[in-house]
Amino acid sequence: MHFFVWQLKTIKRYAIIVLLALVCALFLWIGQFNSLSVFSSENGPEALSKGDDKQAAVALTFNISWGTEKVNDVLKQLADHDVQATFFVSGEWAERHPELMKKINEGEHEIGMMGYRYTSYLEQKPEQVRKDLNYAKEIFDKLGYEDLTLLRPPHGHFNKEVLEIADEKGYDVVQWSINPRDWENPGTELIVDHVMSKSSKGDIILLHASDSAKQTPKALDTILPGLKGKGLKFVRVTDLVAGSEANAQEIN
Repeated sequence: MHFFVWQLKTIKRYAIIVLLALVCALFLWIGQFNSLSVFSSENGPEALSKGDDKQAAVALTFNISWGTEKVNDVLKQLADHDVQATFFVSGEWAERHPELMKKINEGEHEIGMMGYRYTSYLEQKPEQVRKDLNYAKEIFDKLGYEDLTLLRPPHGHFNKEVLEIADEKGYDVVQWSINPRDWENPGTELIVDHVMSKSSKGDIILLHASDSAKQTPKALDTILPGLKGKGLKFVRVTDLVAGSEANAQEIN
């Protein structure tokens, strides 16, 4: 009888140890994602602003809502330095400049959208936001870009309701972690210094290829080789996310 009780206690002790080990393993697994701002969580959809800081990569992103001159200068810099980026384009701009859309696509750059009209979604009612996204999809589909999944809300403005609408429509909202405010044209050196000093593994960098960002192409001539010199690789947003997930699974 004593032996039987001792055996039960031993089994119970081992069961507790195994349970604790499983709980610890679960926390460690979750911890792999702490540096990754994910698209969704138990609280609902979220915006991605940064990738995993365990991979030596950054995602360079460009917003375009008007103008045709600077985008060519930006594309030339990217081609000269063999860098692929992600371009977030308003549907209205894409509709007006299909030849530039084709040029972006031929450069093997990723295309995301900023809805149709570049008007803050916080200034619109939910049904207006849905209408804008639906019309933008129609335009991009007609241009041959049927599988767009990345969305950057106009002006970067969003709230929980906008995130839920985007998720409902099948879009992942992408923000940024580095923003040198290049559209304000603060000076090429200031743009370069901001990006070079603050960028690190997993960052999503916001720049602009609209004509308002007059100093961006020249800044890229220093930023692109500079970040490579820091050991950082340029990838598209989906590659950054895929790399983050693969890295976490590999560690696990």
